[in-house]
Amino acid sequence: MKRYLLGALTLATVLVLSCSTKEEFRITDLHVHLKGKLTIEDAAAKSLAENIDYGIAVNCGVGFPVHNDNQIDSVLATFKGYPQFYVAMQAEGREWVNTFSKESRDKFDYVFTDCMTFTDEKGRRNRIWLKDETWIDDEEQFMDYMVNTLVKILNTEPINIYVNSTYLPEQMAGRYDQFWTPERMDKVIQAAKNNNIAIEINNRFKIPSETFIKRAKKAGVKFTVGTNNADENFSGAAYALEMIKKCGLKESDFWLPVKKNRD
Repeated sequence: MKRYLLGALTLATVLVLSCSTKEEFRITDLHVHLKGKLTIEDAAAKSLAENIDYGIAVNCGVGFPVHNDNQIDSVLATFKGYPQFYVAMQAEGREWVNTFSKESRDKFDYVFTDCMTFTDEKGRRNRIWLKDETWIDDEEQFMDYMVNTLVKILNTEPINIYVNSTYLPEQMAGRYDQFWTPERMDKVIQAAKNNNIAIEINNRFKIPSETFIKRAKKAGVKFTVGTNNADENFSGAAYALEMIKKCGLKESDFWLPVKKNRD
């Protein structure tokens, strides 16, 4: 009896240890900005300390510091000596495709955009993270127009990731489930799937929803993790980790870029 109990205890111990030491896949935050007080040296230290790899995103577009091809090489030169980072072009506005050449785009490891800047049917330029620059005459019509614009972006713009995914303006964000109906979700998910575009799980805004992620996973869409930090005050990728657990995501469900040689 004692031998039986000892054997059972040993087996239980082995099982507990094997479960507790099971290695989880490494998180890569592909949407980090050098903003606020966050320097490239700080990002290197923070990435190492938190055991999270980073992709550093450069905002490129009309009205941003980087707004033409001639600036790209000098920007990318700042990342020499930091091979641990991926480097992204964050494509701003809908005119970015005509602002930057394919040659310039291809110098980055990956390219992403969102649907937070667009011109509506009345010719008004919406920047939906700014309340005073968001034009909503009718919420349902606004939502339909935005979703259709997003589908067009996914079908026509040469990007790898759709970021800030399912973001809603402040006036509507508190009613996420009302506006992001299954039909609207599936239109976006199918467009992403058809064009091999990954969808970001965003830590800062805690989007998209668990329901959206599960629908996208079922459709075979790949994901990325991103934060879109406004300054140095971010850490941990908590929302992505929560969604990974709740939605049963595996390493194979995530997309990673290939680093370009910047030596």
